[in-house]
Amino acid sequence: MTDTIKYLLSFLLYGNQDALSLVGYTSDEEEAKRYKVTIRPSDNSPLAHPEKSWEDFYPEVKQVLHQRAITPETDIMSVACFLMSRAEEMVIQERDEHGRFLARHSLLSEGNLLSIPLIDEYSRWLMKRLELPLPEQKIACVNLTHDVDTIAHYRHLRGFLGGIARGKAKQAIAAAQHLHDDPAFTFPWLSHTDTKLRNKLHSTNIIYFIKASTGKGFDYPQYKLSGKDFGELLKYINKSGAEIGLHSSYQAGADANLIKQEKQKLEEALSATANRQPVTKNRYHWLRCTSIDNMQILANSGITDDYSMGFADRAGFRLCTARPVRWINPKTLKVTPLTLHPLTVMDCTLSNDNYMNLTEEEAFYLCQQLIDKTRQVGGELTLLWHNSIFTDDNYHKSLYPAILNYLRHQ
Repeated sequence: MTDTIKYLLSFLLYGNQDALSLVGYTSDEEEAKRYKVTIRPSDNSPLAHPEKSWEDFYPEVKQVLHQRAITPETDIMSVACFLMSRAEEMVIQERDEHGRFLARHSLLSEGNLLSIPLIDEYSRWLMKRLELPLPEQKIACVNLTHDVDTIAHYRHLRGFLGGIARGKAKQAIAAAQHLHDDPAFTFPWLSHTDTKLRNKLHSTNIIYFIKASTGKGFDYPQYKLSGKDFGELLKYINKSGAEIGLHSSYQAGADANLIKQEKQKLEEALSATANRQPVTKNRYHWLRCTSIDNMQILANSGITDDYSMGFADRAGFRLCTARPVRWINPKTLKVTPLTLHPLTVMDCTLSNDNYMNLTEEEAFYLCQQLIDKTRQVGGELTLLWHNSIFTDDNYHKSLYPAILNYLRHQ
C-alpha cells in the first residue's frame, strides 16, 4: 500500500488509524478476504495503474458523479484522489480571461454538486459499512479570512483623483486627512465583529491576507508595508489576535516563482513589528492559480497552508470535501506537505452580477445551507469577506454579521 493510498484511506476514515486494517484496496480475490470492506481499483485509474492518465479515468469519474450512488464496485479512492488533487484541471483546458478554472468549467457544476461535499459522503458510506461511529456533527473550525486588497480608497494619488472625478470630493478629502474616514478602512468594525464570534466559538481563526506585490496591473494598488496606514492596520490585527498570511499577487497566479520573493518581502516588513512569525499561509489574489505546478512551487516556498480553493463564480465545495486536505500532486501522485483549506464562501461570489448575483435573502439562505452541510460532516468552514466590500452600495455590512450570528447560535 503506497503512502498516497494510505493517506486517502485514512482521510476517508476520518483519521481512524485502527480501522485501516479493515479496508483493502485490491482486485485480488484472495487478498480481499482479509478485509471487512474491499474497494476495487478501477482499471483506468492512475492511482492503481501508473501507466494510465487521468484522461483515461475522466469518463468514469463523470459517470460516478452523475449517478451519485456509491456501490461496492465504485473506486472511491481514485475518485477522491481525482477531486482532491485538482486533476480535473489537467484534463479540462477551459479557463476564463484571467486564466482561472471556474465552476462552469467543472463537472461539479452539473447537478448542483458544488453544494454537496461528496468525499465526506463517501466517508460516511464507508464508516457505516464498517459499523464505525460517525464523527460528531459540529463544525470543527471556522476560518474568518479577509483579503486586504487595499487599506484605503482615497489615500493614494490615483484613488484620490478618482474619487474627485466620481463626485466624492468631500469623502476623498476627509479620508486624505484621516485614515479612519476612508470607507475601505473597516478594520475597527471588522475586528469587533469577528472577535464576538471567537468569544463564543473558540475554534474560530481570524486571518488577514496581506499583499506584497509590485502593484502593477490587477495588483494595483500596493500599500506601503512600512507606511503609517499599514501600521494602523496591524494594531487591529494584533488586537483581535488575528494571523497574517500572504495574499500572493495576480502576477504570481501565473508565475508562482514570485511567491518566494513576495513572502520574503512581507516577512521582512513584519520583522520590524511585533509580528515576527514566519508567513506560512497563502491565498491567491483573484483566486488566480493558473497551473497545477503553482501548487508544488507553493509547497517548495515554505507555504504550508493555502486558502484559495474555492471557485470565484460559485460558492460551495470545490474540493468535494469540507475538510482540509493534504495536496496530492496529480502528476506524481505524491502527498505533499501543503494543506489545502476549502474556501466555502466568498463575498463577491454571492453578489457580483457576473457571478451568482444573489439577493441578500438568497445569499443568506445559501450560506445557511453550506454551514449546515459543513456541520453535518464535521468539516471546516472558511469565509472570505474583503475589508473594502462593506459599503452602502451593497448588502454585505448586514449579511456578514447575520452569517456570524447564525454560527453563534448553533
